[in-house]
Amino acid sequence: MPKTATASKPATATSTTTTPTTTSAKPRSTRRSSRTRTVAPVALGSLTQPGARQGASCQVCGSPRVTSLALTLTDGTPVEFTSCHACEHRSWFSPTGELDRATVLEKTRKIR
Repeated sequence: MPKTATASKPATATSTTTTPTTTSAKPRSTRRSSRTRTVAPVALGSLTQPGARQGASCQVCGSPRVTSLALTLTDGTPVEFTSCHACEHRSWFSPTGELDRATVLEKTRKIR
């Protein structure tokens, strides 16, 4: 059956006001690994601005030019690594005390 054309009404401009609708957006779910831990914020220093460095100094030479990083080793041990820019001494401290390089390497070995 052939279609017949129908006359359409001419388009007219109409003014409509719409009220903004508020929708409560659902918070996006984020997946977190069971291994994710919340870490307390730490004040960051600066290597280029001496006034920003606070407290840390080298155990060997006493220089305040050190880099300190909070790390978690492969076996889960939290440590603070400190490296001196003046004498290049490196140290690792865990909650139980200072760790020597061999112990750190053993704790960071991949488990197969």
